[in-house]
Amino acid sequence: MHVLLDYWHVLAKITNDNGSLLADQVFTYHLEQPFVLPSLLFWADAAWFGGDNRVLTVLTVILMAGVVLLLRSMLPPAMSPALKAVLTGGFSWLFFSSHAMELWLQATNGISWVPAVFFCVLAIACAHRGLLWAAIAAAALGCLSFGAALPIWFALALVFLLRGESRARVLIPAAIGVVVIGAWFLTKPSDRQSLASAAFDPDGRISVLAAAIGGLWSANLAIIAVIAGGATLAMLFLLIGRSFINRIEDADRSTMDASWAGVAVYSFALAGMLALGRTTGQIPGGNVGLISRYVLIAALATSALLALAVMHRPHWPLRHVATIIITVSLVTHAIGGGKADNVRRDYAPLNLAAIALRVDSPTVLDTLHIQRGASQAARALGAYPFNDSFTLACHGPELGDQLDTRAAIELSSTHPTGGAVGAVDSPTLTGDTLITGWAAIDGAPPDCILITDPNDTVIGGGLTGLPNGTATTMTRPDGTAWQAVAPPGATISAVLAAHAGRLYKLQPTR
Repeated sequence: MHVLLDYWHVLAKITNDNGSLLADQVFTYHLEQPFVLPSLLFWADAAWFGGDNRVLTVLTVILMAGVVLLLRSMLPPAMSPALKAVLTGGFSWLFFSSHAMELWLQATNGISWVPAVFFCVLAIACAHRGLLWAAIAAAALGCLSFGAALPIWFALALVFLLRGESRARVLIPAAIGVVVIGAWFLTKPSDRQSLASAAFDPDGRISVLAAAIGGLWSANLAIIAVIAGGATLAMLFLLIGRSFINRIEDADRSTMDASWAGVAVYSFALAGMLALGRTTGQIPGGNVGLISRYVLIAALATSALLALAVMHRPHWPLRHVATIIITVSLVTHAIGGGKADNVRRDYAPLNLAAIALRVDSPTVLDTLHIQRGASQAARALGAYPFNDSFTLACHGPELGDQLDTRAAIELSSTHPTGGAVGAVDSPTLTGDTLITGWAAIDGAPPDCILITDPNDTVIGGGLTGLPNGTATTMTRPDGTAWQAVAPPGATISAVLAAHAGRLYKLQPTR
């Protein structure tokens, strides 16, 4: 299920309560940026695929694979197939890195960012072949996708300049870029977006820029990412400088590395936009550049660095190049494991949104930052959780079912009963509130949590296997926390843990 604010906010904005698309709203800004293509994909996913997060995940993966193939297409024709294969493998590792978990786990993130990046790389690939108008068309589609595409025009101008194209073919994309960014700046909302800072803070902004470029080299230590980003930028500067020198020494020379200079400049511009827009330290790691979804910037920059280095050193033995690329790929992937784990832990509790939407709990939805106003449109479209695929994951009981609570085994928080232990942490059991606790059956979390009313009817439910918010103990191992929700005004009679067909009654912590 989609559990992020962006998805539900956009769906509420572009969808009528009867489920029809509000076309005029598609062209309004989201997060102060164009968001046309992702908005249409959000609506199509809800209308045609039941709001299945996995559909957009698959599309994100396909587009990311397209980015890798486009990068491969920009390698020189004279390069050996073996060397192309090694570089392509390196690109794949970088773009499908464990750092990027946020893009796959919740495709709301992926489909917000990846289409814009895909069209920008497509534009550079077209410029690589001298196809000016195809490059402009791809860049325009990128700008309709997300603000991440706004600086692509200047990267295209650089590519045409290094290719030795006419002055007009250099100035056209640059002029379009000035017009596009000027129009965006004059029409964007004045409200400050999430994670933004109005402070001048040059140190903080440079830190974010460098961390975004070096984000593959650290999971949560900003200083390492900043150092790696600075080193990457320095090497890219030297390599692109060499490209300019080659162009000056031979005015008729069409440099094969022009497109890679464009990729490098585009990644730098992306990092610069991020630094100008988002600099808050109120996140894990204290640097916005370390956020999982922004690792695409580092992947672009590192791919450009590897390609330019190999192209400028054609006499390097293949085994040396392969060793370097394999080492970079595996080390950065291993470093990202910690970031991937953190993303999973942070996103796990958000899945309670499905139950909160079904029982219409506004307070819990606000806590989860879910746009309640989209529920009517989602119902009309038959999007999850308002379709037959919704389940409490109990392998049996669902909302509205009647239970025999007399057969439930009463649990204690300190003395295991038949290998089962658990309790309710919330001081009161009230509808439209986040009810929390923990439970372990033979050391593992139960299948689900059920909430019943005085008639033993299931009126609410919850998630299990969540990270513990308190200290782990022998009787309370990590991963046994749960969260549940019931409808507003509900009279709660019992909170039950269901596991393997058995019911366990949970009592308030004493």
